[in-house]
Amino acid sequence: MLPFHHRDPGIVGLLTSDRLPPGRHIFYGMIADGTHTNPAALRIAHRAHPQGLVLVTDAVPALGLGDGRHTLGQQEVEVDGLTAYVAGTKTLSGSIAPMDVCVRHFLQATGCSVELALEAASLHPAQLLGLEKRKGTLDFGADADFVVLDDSLHVRATYISGELVWQAEEARQ
Repeated sequence: MLPFHHRDPGIVGLLTSDRLPPGRHIFYGMIADGTHTNPAALRIAHRAHPQGLVLVTDAVPALGLGDGRHTLGQQEVEVDGLTAYVAGTKTLSGSIAPMDVCVRHFLQATGCSVELALEAASLHPAQLLGLEKRKGTLDFGADADFVVLDDSLHVRATYISGELVWQAEEARQ
């Protein structure tokens, strides 16, 4: 992303513009994994245009494989914590932070409400794709795809079409 400049404000100028045509909505993605985006940038983006913020991960297929060296297609990566590097370098290959980590980091960085953080991870992406009647909501007639989170916003269960498809080990006992 290009930096803010007084003659060409870029995305920051767009997000704060009062010249959008009526009925037009701007959505933008932010990677809130603790690696890609500085917390101050998350705060600025959230304050500038919270209703269009879409939380995304930069999760590569190494998500869930743990620390160490892994082959992803033709690429060897080294996973260290929540970050994946091109093996043998410090070149960022991607993140392995799942969405719940991104939600918690976004919440901490911005100080927004839990509801707003969860909307950025669910409702806003659905609105962006024009799927808000079926996804990103628990309204009657929606697809009933949802996750159950504990008070700390860790995933405890996943449902697809109202059916339990995954449950955390602790929740099974």
